Amino acid sequence: MRSNPSGIASLALLACCVLGGAVAPASAQEIEPRAYSNAPIGVNFLIAGYAYTSGGVSTDGALPLSNPDLTTSSAVLAFARVLDLWGKSAKFDVVAPLTTLSGSADFDGQPLERDIAGLADPKFRLSVNFFGAPALSLKEFAAFEQDLIIGASLQVSAPAGQFDESRLVNLGTNRWSFKPEVGVSKALGRWTLEGTAAVTFYTDNDSFFGGVTRSQDPLYSVQGHVIYSFRSGVWGALDGTYFAGGRTTLDDALNNDLQQNWRVGATLAFPVNARNSVKLYGSSGVSARTGNSYDLVGMAWQYRWGGGL
Repeated sequence: MRSNPSGIASLALLACCVLGGAVAPASAQEIEPRAYSNAPIGVNFLIAGYAYTSGGVSTDGALPLSNPDLTTSSAVLAFARVLDLWGKSAKFDVVAPLTTLSGSADFDGQPLERDIAGLADPKFRLSVNFFGAPALSLKEFAAFEQDLIIGASLQVSAPAGQFDESRLVNLGTNRWSFKPEVGVSKALGRWTLEGTAAVTFYTDNDSFFGGVTRSQDPLYSVQGHVIYSFRSGVWGALDGTYFAGGRTTLDDALNNDLQQNWRVGATLAFPVNARNSVKLYGSSGVSARTGNSYDLVGMAWQYRWGGGL
């Protein structure tokens, strides 16, 4: 490791990214810079966030809707802890979103309206950096300077959110999902280039709208980020994601809802003091084959403790 005199000060910068996508209400379309950055072991993070979306359904992009005019407001509470797994840095996080949704859309040529509030599906994730980010104490982290990091994660979404089989639009999905992902992060001075590739697998929803069983093919996604870090600990990113697949089946009848969607966004994070930081972010759908594009803005506050802080 090369000497980095600003290592301790950069804790504020790194802390802003431990749950980069925690307050995003959509799991398949979330954009998350700095997901595989390093941090000292034993540090805990408490995150409170808010996100607002307008346009399509952000919680389930494969719903058979047209002309959506829907909004969601999500308040999210999350927790993360940095771990030492066999000498490698790792993070475990859990995210619990509380969401309100309102608006209208067309289904089978008929208008429908929805106004609902409740819990969306919670998410759990374990990520491990296999290369370039060893498990370090706070003192050791002061000398750490990133070069190339390679990591992987598994995120699980549990069917604990609000769901009513008599309604098409819900906050929960009444099924499990499993999202393995690999990520690469390369530092080039104050610039960092990142890329991730993931696939989301879904279990069946046996109580979908109309009493049918809904199955969904895997959804494949990639992300890219260009990040610049300032000396003050502030960092900004330009973000993009593409996802494809996810075609659904209703009682063995295959739907014409293959997803091929692009999103772009930007992120700005800055430290407040040694234990607190704030992140602002936004993203927008550029192209959506199935009409499930939406705009998103949000912010997150993060408090950290433990690990010698």
